[in-house]
This record gives sequence, C-alpha cells and structure tokens, in this order.
Amino acid sequence: MPTIVVDVMPKPELLDPQGKAVSGAFARLDVDAFTGVRIGKRFELTVAGEVTEEILATARKVAEDVLSNAVIEDVVGIEVVE
Repeated sequence: MPTIVVDVMPKPELLDPQGKAVSGAFARLDVDAFTGVRIGKRFELTVAGEVTEEILATARKVAEDVLSNAVIEDVVGIEVVE
C-alpha cells in the first residue's frame, strides 16, 4: 500500500527548544559537525489503493488544517512513498 508522508517543521523565526537541547547534547559529546538542529514532525498516511490527485489534495488539506498549527508550523513536504 502506498503511503503519503507529510513533514511539518516549526516556522524558522520561532525558537525550537527541542532542537536547542539536542544541539547542546552534541556539544557535550564533542560533535561539532553541525551548526544547528531543528526538530519537526513526520506523519505517514497509508492509502488503500492508488494515490490520485484527489487523494493528494485531501492530504494537503488535512496537513494544513489538522496535522500542523499554521501559527507556529509550516508543512514543508508531502510525498508519496510506495
């Protein structure tokens, strides 16, 4: 069954306390290869049957209206994985 993957991230202008905590952990572990960390959410929507344009449009609407908070988050990706 195909899956629609929706990725949601905090808006760039907002603080990301989880990302900051992970970044601090990297520093304590002497990991210096990364300059920043931002943590988001991934949703996997399983589809019974073929993914049509109508189903993708529904996934986009659900992503914007239900899976994300438009005030503090952006939907940054919607893709179909077989």
